[in-house]
Amino acid sequence: MTATDHPNRSKTEKGEPRLPADPDSAGPLPAKVGAPAKRASILLVGGFALLVACLLVFGTLAEGVRENEVFLLDTLATPLLHSVASPLLDQVMNGATTLGSTAAIPALFAVAILLLCLARRFGAALFLAICSGGALLLNELLKLYFHRPRPQLAWAHIQPDYSFPSGHTMNSVAFYVALAVIVWSIAGRRWGIAALAGAIVLCTFVGISRIYLGFHYFTDVVGGALAGVSWVLVTMAAFRTGPLERLWDMPDRAKALGRTAARRARS
Repeated sequence: MTATDHPNRSKTEKGEPRLPADPDSAGPLPAKVGAPAKRASILLVGGFALLVACLLVFGTLAEGVRENEVFLLDTLATPLLHSVASPLLDQVMNGATTLGSTAAIPALFAVAILLLCLARRFGAALFLAICSGGALLLNELLKLYFHRPRPQLAWAHIQPDYSFPSGHTMNSVAFYVALAVIVWSIAGRRWGIAALAGAIVLCTFVGISRIYLGFHYFTDVVGGALAGVSWVLVTMAAFRTGPLERLWDMPDRAKALGRTAARRARS
C-alpha cells in the first residue's frame, strides 16, 4: 500500500515509516495500530515514563505510611477544606463521593459492559473489566498490607476499613480513565480528549470529597490516584503489546483487513 492510497494523511506522515499493521485497525492507546512509528514510539516511551513516575511517587508515600511518618500536606489539607465547609458544599461533596462509591461505579460498569457487548466490542469490555476489577482487588490488598488507620475527626464518621490508599479515588481513576481510553479508541482523538478531561475532573472531585468529608488523608487520595493510573497503564500495555492484544476489537480488525484487501484488489 502506498501513501497515495490515503488522501487524508498529512504530508509529514506520507514519507514516515509506519508500524507493520493495517492503519485502519484500532487499539486501546490513543495512537492507532499502524500509526507512524515515531508517534507510536513517543506514546510508548511517554506511557512508560508516566508509569515509572507514578510508581516512584507511590513508593515514597508508601514508605512514609509504613514508617508512620506525619506528612505536612495531611495536616494542612483536611483543616483547610473543613474551614470552607457549608451545607451547599456538603451536598456537592457527598454527590462527588457517591460517584466513586459502590453505589455508582458497579451500576455504571454494568451499563458500559452491556453497551460494549451489544456493539461487539468484547475486547474493550474485557479491558474495562480488568481495569475495574483489578483495581478493586489491588486496593483491598494494599489496604491490608499498609493497615493505616482512618483519620480520627470529631465531625467525621470513622469508616471501618483501612485508609491507604483511598479506594474511592483508586476505583474511580481505574473505571473512568479506562472508559475514556475506550472512548478515545472508538470515537477518535477529539472525543477521547474530552472524555479523558472529564474523567480527570471527576476523579479529582472524588478525591477532594474524601478529604473534605474527613474519610481520608491527603496522601491516601494521592496514593489511590497514583495506584489507579499505574494499574490502567499496565492493563493498557497488556492489551497494546502484551498477550491480550489480539482480544482488542477483533470485529473491527477483521473489517479493516477486509477493506485493505479490497483496496489492494482494485489497485
